[in-house]
Amino acid sequence: MTVVPEARVAPRQLRQPALGLLGLLLVVPIAVVLAVGAGGEGSVLVLAPIITYSLPLVAMVAFWWDDWPGTRARAGWGGWVDTALVAAGALVLTGVGQAVAGHLDLRGLLDPSPGPGHVPTFPATLPLAAAAFVAMLQLTLVGEGWPLRRARPLLGGILAVAVSWAVALVVVLALVEVDPRPGSGVVARHGPVPGADLGAALVVIGAWQVLLYVTWRGWPFSGIGTRSVRLASAHATVLGGGVLTVVLVRGVLGIGAARTTAVAGCFIASGLLFGMLLEGWLGDRAPRWERVALLVATLGLTALMAAALFSVAGLLHLDRVSADDWVAHASLNALATSVILHVAIGRRWPFLPAGGRPGS
Repeated sequence: MTVVPEARVAPRQLRQPALGLLGLLLVVPIAVVLAVGAGGEGSVLVLAPIITYSLPLVAMVAFWWDDWPGTRARAGWGGWVDTALVAAGALVLTGVGQAVAGHLDLRGLLDPSPGPGHVPTFPATLPLAAAAFVAMLQLTLVGEGWPLRRARPLLGGILAVAVSWAVALVVVLALVEVDPRPGSGVVARHGPVPGADLGAALVVIGAWQVLLYVTWRGWPFSGIGTRSVRLASAHATVLGGGVLTVVLVRGVLGIGAARTTAVAGCFIASGLLFGMLLEGWLGDRAPRWERVALLVATLGLTALMAAALFSVAGLLHLDRVSADDWVAHASLNALATSVILHVAIGRRWPFLPAGGRPGS
């Protein structure tokens, strides 16, 4: 069974939580740059779509290519090489998403205030980007890469991205309702689901993916021996659980799509912090209650992270985006992506010796 690569084996003198806490020295500054580097509002309007479009490529490099082609670079440079290539690919894919939303527009791609007639990438292109990443994780983690794992890793990774994009295009074009601002250059679409609602559902599904396949390492499905039964039950649980969670949050608690996305983003970031950056720490301390400890710790950190990020959002000058939008960007695109880049692609450099290999 394929799950997220475990953290690289630490030397005896550097174990968890020391290894993960040291990683924060690199993860947090990168997350801050991504969250506010273009201004709080500018980061959401410009960086959020580009980073979201990068995520299927990050998953391809980390989970299908085992960090190739960075592994061919000299020690210490592999993660930076992979990150640069992913960033270049993300710009291309964001342009494709922009073309789907209206038309390719370089000014709208990079300018937070492109003006009338230009196609802004936020929020018009985000449903497609989010759908592609969720589909990529569903195929890679929940579906164990089947049947594409039969191909060579290079081809399999490319096919996984292509399939994920195909699924995302079908979902977005069939379901999403788009009501663009006059003169924005975005094409109106008449689907049954508002883009914000689909985005919230996708992020909540992502939260289920992270809980079951990052923090809990595939439990409870890893104990099912028959692949067809295992995959069918896993797909049904993750997708059904995500949709049911959104329905309950909206119908029972009355929480809107934007707030749901923001809080679910904090949960995903918290799950990655415990499941990747600090992986093995809580399990070593309480092996019998590892999953319970991880869930409680993730929920607690989610609450603290949400409170802290909303406090920061209150200090920012936000006119065209909401505090919920910025918190979602800061948690999902900034912090969560930084954790994945550091652990799965950067191989915990510089805190782990070059050549450290992942677990199974």
